Amino acid sequence: MQKTNALFITILALALSAAVAHAQSAAMATTMMRKWKDSASSPPNWTYDHGVVLEGIAGLWQNTGDARYFSYVQQSMDHYIDDQGNIRTYKAQDYNIDNVKNGTLLLLLYRVTGHEKYKKAADHLREQLRTQPRTNDGGFWHKQRYPYQMWLDGLYMGEPFYAEYAALFHEDTAFNDITRQFVLMEKHSRDDRTGLLYHGWDESRQQQWADKTTGRSPNFWDRAMGWYGMALVDVLDHFPADHKGRDTLIAILNRYAAAVKKYQDPVSGCWYQVMDKAKEKGNYLEASGSCMFVYALEKGVRKGYLPLTYRAVAQKGFAGIQKQFVKPAEAGGVNLEGVCSVAGLGGNPYRDGSYAYYLSEKVVTNDPKGAGAYIMAANEMEMLPALNTGKGLRVTLDQYFNNEWRKDAAGQMQRWHYVWNEKDNNGYSLFGHVFNRYGVALDTLSVAPTTANLQHSNIYVIVDPDTQKETAKPNYMTAQDAEQLYNWVKAGGVLVIMENDSANAELQHINLLTERFGIHFNEDSRNHVQGRQFEQGALQIPAGHPIFAHTKKVYIKELSSMTLKSPATAVYKDGDHVLMSVAKVGKGAVFAVGDPWFYNEYLDGRKLPPEYENYQAATDLVNWLIKQAK
Repeated sequence: MQKTNALFITILALALSAAVAHAQSAAMATTMMRKWKDSASSPPNWTYDHGVVLEGIAGLWQNTGDARYFSYVQQSMDHYIDDQGNIRTYKAQDYNIDNVKNGTLLLLLYRVTGHEKYKKAADHLREQLRTQPRTNDGGFWHKQRYPYQMWLDGLYMGEPFYAEYAALFHEDTAFNDITRQFVLMEKHSRDDRTGLLYHGWDESRQQQWADKTTGRSPNFWDRAMGWYGMALVDVLDHFPADHKGRDTLIAILNRYAAAVKKYQDPVSGCWYQVMDKAKEKGNYLEASGSCMFVYALEKGVRKGYLPLTYRAVAQKGFAGIQKQFVKPAEAGGVNLEGVCSVAGLGGNPYRDGSYAYYLSEKVVTNDPKGAGAYIMAANEMEMLPALNTGKGLRVTLDQYFNNEWRKDAAGQMQRWHYVWNEKDNNGYSLFGHVFNRYGVALDTLSVAPTTANLQHSNIYVIVDPDTQKETAKPNYMTAQDAEQLYNWVKAGGVLVIMENDSANAELQHINLLTERFGIHFNEDSRNHVQGRQFEQGALQIPAGHPIFAHTKKVYIKELSSMTLKSPATAVYKDGDHVLMSVAKVGKGAVFAVGDPWFYNEYLDGRKLPPEYENYQAATDLVNWLIKQAK
């Protein structure tokens, strides 16, 4: 217990000192981490609402690189997961699709840490979906005790996990089923007049709340609509680009967004508890649904699923949430008022789905469903000031000179080591996320670079080209490759070369390229670090640095130095040793460093003490690269 409390105090202190750029999301996180400082006592059960808060906090970790947010997520999940992957208080036989939601957090923990217990726990949730009861046309029942019923809520509870699991473990046909769930929900619950979706649908027409002709519940509840929208944008993160269901889901999202926009309150910017009855007695503006709509709309725009016009809807909504619902908390952080505590259909006592019923549920402060959705919405909105910085630009990561493969958990060969979608220590997922935060699109190139296949790329990153130790038949840099890249840079391309030290790098051939720009990587190794003596790898960044203007101290170990000649110039020297350099050639530029540096191990904060600002350094470099590319 002492260790738990100490960890919480550390996390809380961090949250209180979060950067202004993430002030809103960090302030709400502060409140919820204080409320749930000991997951062993509150909440007592494996619940989806706890998971919504943790989803927001996990997003805050990715936006800041601050691992103490990640540690809070891990600590919270570890309360429920034992070493064999069993989930405390979870009962598969309930077939409650709400209990699947937290699987996304298990997959995050598995992908970051590699610990098998998280995969085993996720496997249990996947097994539930394999045998989850279904309607006759294939839709998941919401719960075993709610037979033949589909609720909007269930799409968020089940489908984002289902999609990520399917993508990770190559269950390609699952995407047909995932598409079907959204199609069926829209088919059975969408109202043609308003475009809104009713909260639930009963195939059997036996429920008191169900229309005897359509099977639909009688009202449009804002949070149910919010769950559905968040499910759409989160599922699309994992959909194969060439799967026909992707276009189907984007079309559904666009119809959904049009209805949400239509029912936004023009004065406050928020949305009503019962969405189409704004003027009826007793109706009220509700916080959780409003937060969910902001998240779904802004993420939809950012990802390119929705037209840019919906950004204004999200901005107006978020401003309204700030004014209407967000209040300072006496102990620090903020409170979120105006959240409907819970609403459902059927059960005991019976919930009839009437207008009066939705107004009868308690309105509370800091309910986790609302607080979690608020953090998620804030995470999106806090990206906006920088999002246009790199709009229209594309960064391409080399997977030709760095071409390492290994078997994944499903036994299939996959690329690894410095790739965008890899979340463990070796990956570049956080570096890629920084580019995304500034509006830069990610791409990869798995063949030899040419001026032709790089014509749509503005920035090209070459990391740690293979040695024979890493790949049986390495693709070495050739003079022809060097010529192509030199011409691409000269025409305006921005090249990033992140090498390695002589013990782990192929330097002879890469120098065929770099010497065209006046850069020669030396056969040496600087900054050897013994164990956790991190100061041996510390570099102090001088004030006013031309690239790392907002960074004071970074960590980098075992890197090769450089010898320079014109047009290259040093941008960081340790004594007489050049560790980073820049070359300007024609309309383009080159940045070079003798280490892969920005892989997750040294960006995610889980290993390094907080005084090392590698995440900020990555942010500074991305901004510099964007300026060169523009």
